[in-house]
Amino acid sequence: MKERNHYHVIKSRYITEKTTVLEQLQHSSSNKCVRKCNCAKYVFIVDANANKNEIARAVEGIYSDKKIKVKAVNTINTKPKQRRVRGKIGFRSAIKKAIVTLEAGDSLEAVV
Repeated sequence: MKERNHYHVIKSRYITEKTTVLEQLQHSSSNKCVRKCNCAKYVFIVDANANKNEIARAVEGIYSDKKIKVKAVNTINTKPKQRRVRGKIGFRSAIKKAIVTLEAGDSLEAVV
């Protein structure tokens, strides 16, 4: 089987308020449950046909200069949502999201 390009597997980072909170869990110590989260988690939009092993290899390949290691990958398939524009009914695209957990101490943020 031919290896796909890393940028065909990982389309973009998915940045929302909820994913930003998920990324910052490793730095917070507000309660006992949150203190256990010492691994960074990042969310990406990925190709619909990509599996977890391909996603892990692609993230490690794209961020190879930071020497990160992927600990786990969880995927979510979102359904197309119906929306209305100027009275006409259409659909928002379905996407596949991947929540990538990095090893403890690894981060995608630039160290200053």
